[in-house]
Amino acid sequence: MTTVGELLSAARARLHRLGPTEAAAAVADGARLVDIRPGWQRLAEGTVPGAVVIERNHLEWRLDPTSDARIPEAVDHDVAWVVLCSEGYTSSLAAAALQDLGIHRATDVVGGYRAWEAAGLTTAPGSDAPPDYVASPREH
Repeated sequence: MTTVGELLSAARARLHRLGPTEAAAAVADGARLVDIRPGWQRLAEGTVPGAVVIERNHLEWRLDPTSDARIPEAVDHDVAWVVLCSEGYTSSLAAAALQDLGIHRATDVVGGYRAWEAAGLTTAPGSDAPPDYVASPREH
């Protein structure tokens, strides 16, 4: 039996995690920031302008370049995706899941949105607007 703490440690052991300023620099160099927080959390905390919003339950379907439900930016397995959650826990597990799909440059932000904001990086008021990419009823 594996605990969630062990699962998190194993996920993080294979990621090259980025601090908030490193993540912002990676995005400036062409990486894509993907915000996986649910709408209520984005509304309460705030948002990052330019981040692709894909809630966690749709992430693999949207970013797998072989999926019929992929977003236009998911062109191949070499896209650098930087995953953002609230505090950097769920994002580590999500980035590891993307790596399991062969998206080998996937990583996450240490400390999540809260660390991004604390670092003084650009944020915007919260919004619970629907994600840019919403699953259609026929998808898994």
